[in-house]
Amino acid sequence: MLDNIMTSDKNIWIKRIAVILFFAVVLLGSLYLTWRFKDAMATYISEPQLFRDWVDERGIWGMLAYVAMLVIQVVLAVIPGEPLEIAGGYAFGNLWGTVLCVIGTTIGSVIVYLLVKRFGMKIVTLFFSKEKVESLKFLKSSSKRNMLFMIIFIIPGTPKDLLCYFIGLTDINFMTMFLICSLGRLPSIITSTVGGNALGTENYLSAVIVFAITAVISLCGIAIYNYICKKHETKKAEITEEQQR
Repeated sequence: MLDNIMTSDKNIWIKRIAVILFFAVVLLGSLYLTWRFKDAMATYISEPQLFRDWVDERGIWGMLAYVAMLVIQVVLAVIPGEPLEIAGGYAFGNLWGTVLCVIGTTIGSVIVYLLVKRFGMKIVTLFFSKEKVESLKFLKSSSKRNMLFMIIFIIPGTPKDLLCYFIGLTDINFMTMFLICSLGRLPSIITSTVGGNALGTENYLSAVIVFAITAVISLCGIAIYNYICKKHETKKAEITEEQQR
């Protein structure tokens, strides 16, 4: 009996160590690629055509460097993701720009989820204030929590990096998180890569139209997100007031 328990514990620890090592390698590899190719990746801001040429010359390594940048962007949270997504559309086109964006942001989301599960609020507060985290607490207790997470993720303009960290504080399982963080980002990623591709093909009118529509949707998304948060804060305040009477 004791031998079985010890064997079971040993297997659990082996699995844990394997998972930790895997994601440590992914994260360190992403950091290395980001450092190794940071100058070239930054050129798209001032000279996007040079960035495309650089990617074309390096083939798979250019793709890996780009995915690494996306992983770091999600994990560090403070780096804006929109410019990188637009760069993906510019350099790789609609299809591959979208595919690479989804791969990079999903890997980053998985790393964030596992880190939060391991370290909890300590790692979340490295990037976000307690006030911002508290504003999402209603998602923990909502009966429609998973659906709310997906809706908020799908809406362009909402703070997806904050949501990505917060989801790790809930009891949402890995597969549900995976679907929310990958499928939920698609609308935002597609609009960015389509706009970036339009810039890359010098179809400037299409680019302006795409970015204008995206900006309007994003503003509406931010308004909806703020409304949802405010609504639940008001409801919580009313419940607290009733309890104090």
